[in-house]
Amino acid sequence: MTDDFFRNRLDQMIDLRHPLAVLANRMPWQEIEASLVQRWARQVKSGKKIEDLDLFGPVSAVAGGGVSNAGRPRLPTRLMVALLYLKHAFNESDEDVIQRWGETPTWQYFSGNEYFEHQWPCDPTQLGRFRKALGEEGVEELLARTMEVAVTLKLIAKKELTRMIVDSTVQEKAVAHPTDSKLLETARSKVVELAKANGIELKQTYAKEGQLLGYKAGRYAHARQFKRMRKAIKRQRTIVGRLQREVARKMTTLSQAIQETLGQTLDKAKRLVTQTGSRKAVDNRAKLYSWHAPEVECISKGKSRNPYEFGVKVGLAMTLKGNLIVGARSFPGNPYDGHTMHEQIEQSAILMQGLGVKPEVVYADLGYRGVDKDNPDIEIKHRGKDKRLTDEERRLLKRRQAIEPIIGHLKADHRMDRCHLKGSAGDALHAVLCAAGYNIRWLLRMIARKGLGLLLCLLQVSGLTGLFEKLAKIIGLNRLQGSDRRWGGWLEVNFAGTTN
Repeated sequence: MTDDFFRNRLDQMIDLRHPLAVLANRMPWQEIEASLVQRWARQVKSGKKIEDLDLFGPVSAVAGGGVSNAGRPRLPTRLMVALLYLKHAFNESDEDVIQRWGETPTWQYFSGNEYFEHQWPCDPTQLGRFRKALGEEGVEELLARTMEVAVTLKLIAKKELTRMIVDSTVQEKAVAHPTDSKLLETARSKVVELAKANGIELKQTYAKEGQLLGYKAGRYAHARQFKRMRKAIKRQRTIVGRLQREVARKMTTLSQAIQETLGQTLDKAKRLVTQTGSRKAVDNRAKLYSWHAPEVECISKGKSRNPYEFGVKVGLAMTLKGNLIVGARSFPGNPYDGHTMHEQIEQSAILMQGLGVKPEVVYADLGYRGVDKDNPDIEIKHRGKDKRLTDEERRLLKRRQAIEPIIGHLKADHRMDRCHLKGSAGDALHAVLCAAGYNIRWLLRMIARKGLGLLLCLLQVSGLTGLFEKLAKIIGLNRLQGSDRRWGGWLEVNFAGTTN
């Protein structure tokens, strides 16, 4: 008798007809692991040359070369991939998804566990390292697998992937709203902090005065006393410039490595002093809107409620019918929407390679005008071509606006509203993972809808017409469609082997 005899098996604890349990049995986990295994190969280190002594005198030797087998064994790839799927599907943070995993049997079954474990699967920091190791290509693989599952389960026709809707939005960064006063105070504190850490003695740190000037600038701005506000900001600019020049003079006696580190900080401070003194960009350099996230851009999308957003532009592509996302990527530099069309279609075509289809028709808004020559293999439909569109194409063009609520769901339910990942690479990873999380929820909804269709079919076949009509009225169905009558066969195949 083994210890497992007294443990609870997950397949006996949960309802295997639950949509997440059904999806766990239909996801191509082996293919996912096979496509990602090359990213976990240990890198061969060249080693460092060191001087050593032997009986015949000094010799050169190489230390630290080759491949080391030391270290903690890796966690199962399926577990880590499932945690990323669940995190963005159910709008959880790294800490919360791991804590909730230890309390939810269905989540553990989706992750490949056989027995229930009332403990954390890993430390939250390991999920961040795994995400970084995946890279943009790895998370795109996760998004492509959700599309393949949708086609394999016949939840969406393969031909629907050839018609897409493309649009762009802003993925905001987790930064404070940038104001000149806040940025200059941050620059002052960072310069002082780094100078003290490297043993540079400053004449004055201006700590108390800098704090009071920040308070004054905020109060004057609230009272709309802009002349006084600009005077306070000018004094802050003077202080930061004075500290920056003093540190630059005194760091010449330090080592080259420390000078490089200090130089980066002083360059940021100089940029802030320059940009706060002029409304326009200086030396064709982009403005700095956040100290810890210099990649943040100011993007205007024409919204009256929120005219300026600080983050990165993200392009999205979804099917014309079915609302399945087939592409998502970030576009640093705030390019014109039309100039992102080619790269967006290219990404979607790569993700669809495993299905043997590629995009053919794209429906977009007027922001994508004038790019037909850049995409000769794609038919681009928008309102500016109204006279050249057929009646059928005009009718389908009305579905272009269906992508707007999808963007709303991505931001409200799948964490695209604020990106907490570091750098431009973090922006790219976060956009694709949000789309993958949306597709997981889409699969769960469709599986649940198929199960409801089976119930209606059984009621109609059994002759319980009255009960069937009541249920149909509750869910908003006037009649059972022809495709709904085939749901019984779909469930017979996909629920084979499950128990009550």
